[in-house]
Amino acid sequence: MTTGAHDTVAMTAIVNRLKRADGQLHALIASIGQDADCRQVLTQLAAVSKALDRAGFAITANAMRDCLTDGEHDDMDAAELEKLFLSLS
Repeated sequence: MTTGAHDTVAMTAIVNRLKRADGQLHALIASIGQDADCRQVLTQLAAVSKALDRAGFAITANAMRDCLTDGEHDDMDAAELEKLFLSLS
C-alpha cells in the first residue's frame, strides 16, 4: 500500500478498529471463562466478528484502490480484484 496522507488516515482507522476488536475478543474470552450469560457471549462474539469484518473490508478497499491507481499491478484485472474482495465473505 502507498503511504500518502489519505492512506495514513485510513490505516490509523483500521488499526484502531483492530485494537477495538482485540479488546472485544479479550472481553469475550473473559466472559466465557466466567461462565457468562449466553446472550452476553453471543453479543460479544457478534461485536468481534463485525469489527474484524469491517477492518478486513477497509483493508481490502484500500488495497484495491492502490492496485488500481498506482500502476504497480497492471497484471491484476477487475476479476482478480473481485475475487480477493469476495475472499472475505
